[in-house]
Amino acid sequence: MPRNLSGRSFLKLLDFTTEEIQYLLDLSMQFKQLKLTHTPHKYLEGKNIVLLFEKTSTRTRCSFEVAGRDLGMGVTYLDPGSSQMGHKESLADTARVLGRMFDGIEYRGFDQQIVEDLAKYSGVPVWNGLTTDFHPTQMLADVMTAYEYFGHYKGLKWVFFGDARNNVANSLMVVCAKLGINFVACGPKENMPDEKLVKTCKAIAKENHCTITLTDDVKKAAKGANVIYTDIWVSMGEPKELWAERIKALSPYQVNKEVMSMADPDCIFLHCLPSFHDLNTTTGRQIYEEFGLPEMEVTDEVFESAQSKVFDEAENRMHTIKAVMYATLQ
Repeated sequence: MPRNLSGRSFLKLLDFTTEEIQYLLDLSMQFKQLKLTHTPHKYLEGKNIVLLFEKTSTRTRCSFEVAGRDLGMGVTYLDPGSSQMGHKESLADTARVLGRMFDGIEYRGFDQQIVEDLAKYSGVPVWNGLTTDFHPTQMLADVMTAYEYFGHYKGLKWVFFGDARNNVANSLMVVCAKLGINFVACGPKENMPDEKLVKTCKAIAKENHCTITLTDDVKKAAKGANVIYTDIWVSMGEPKELWAERIKALSPYQVNKEVMSMADPDCIFLHCLPSFHDLNTTTGRQIYEEFGLPEMEVTDEVFESAQSKVFDEAENRMHTIKAVMYATLQ
């Protein structure tokens, strides 16, 4: 049944009901079909959006730009050096100016409070392209990818390996709890999600007949997994001093052939990208030269395997973001 999300901001999945998230996923599937059949869908012609980036990105920027133009909208991109927000102009003032000129605002950057305040002051829908706490548009693409492969998502066992104290693991835990997916975070005990968020998600999961599990036991986590997911160990821009510490702590949680063999035979591998699975990046080569690691969070063998659905997942960012913008701007 269609849901009325018009005028809403998309800041974190905790703000949305299970039914609303399912509606966005259904809408994403419809938009993907329109795209693949080359059926025009300029349903938002005449509207304009601005993409406010304090952190650069490939997939998020391209997804919003292509999705916006497919919907018939004008798209303005402001890179980290093009906005005076927080420098010569307050966040509230910037939000009110942008809200007078644009029909919607995307933000990708740092503190969650920034995107919350943009929504508070702008008067138009605001979409979270990534903050330090949450990455909600990524989650829709992830679940959509699993649905395309399995034909359902409720009851799946979804395992995140690595540093689970980050925006991706936080958001995965939330979306799994909302949609009835059994979520497992597997990594060092000191790298687990915030206790308050875990408590909130466990209560939601109970309502949707699924579970939230935190463990440092790789075998326990991987056994029977339907989806195995990981993220980079070293975030962009982090000081090199952290690399040795992260590598030592997270190496036992690398996703490799052995880990995949413990999972369900039909298990798929997902990654939000970018990934350090080979030496074809500057950072990958630097880490190899300093630590002798040719691969980090996932081996190239797994990344390039038939079980890997990472590029389907990357494409689905565009379709799900299109659904979010249409649902909130229509």
